[in-house]
Amino acid sequence: MNKFGHLTTLPTGPFRFIALDVETAGKMIGGICQIGLCFVGETGDVQAYSVLIDPEEPFEPFNTDLHGISAETVAGAETFPTVFARLFDLLNTHSLVQHSTFDEKALTSACVRYGVPMITSHWTNSVTVARQAWPELKGAGGHGLANLKKHLGLEFHHHDAGEDARAAATVVLKAEEIVGTALSHLKIDRQLKLKF
Repeated sequence: MNKFGHLTTLPTGPFRFIALDVETAGKMIGGICQIGLCFVGETGDVQAYSVLIDPEEPFEPFNTDLHGISAETVAGAETFPTVFARLFDLLNTHSLVQHSTFDEKALTSACVRYGVPMITSHWTNSVTVARQAWPELKGAGGHGLANLKKHLGLEFHHHDAGEDARAAATVVLKAEEIVGTALSHLKIDRQLKLKF
């Protein structure tokens, strides 16, 4: 278990969608030090998961101040290729949600850095979803997670990857309630791509 009670082993799917968030160690966008996932079931139930990663690069004080993760925190943790290999099939067979486009860019950068294949999942940006559901927030704090937390009364610990993934998933679920319809592309319909 970690300090927020997230799962430390992966649940079995399929899921309606998976929200994903990463935290990074320093100046390189691909220097991922934590991956958080939130698995959303057909009935809207959510399960958060997070894993620490050795970014194999120095931590910047700014980043550590933001998320609380340091070289000491990740001592003995696995590196990105090992962790990503374990997550790959699960992520690649589900629609993914991220809050902004930073997380997809960070994963892509880490994959390039380590020479491993990137997932081909469909990504939904929960910022875009939030803009449609709560247009009144434009110019009134915006659609970042911190402002949505305040506006929607969400409870989560900002800048923890598992917590932010759970928040992004919750934003989508609440937006669907406001709009009165489910996002049609967030459904279980992806098939495992066979590699030949």
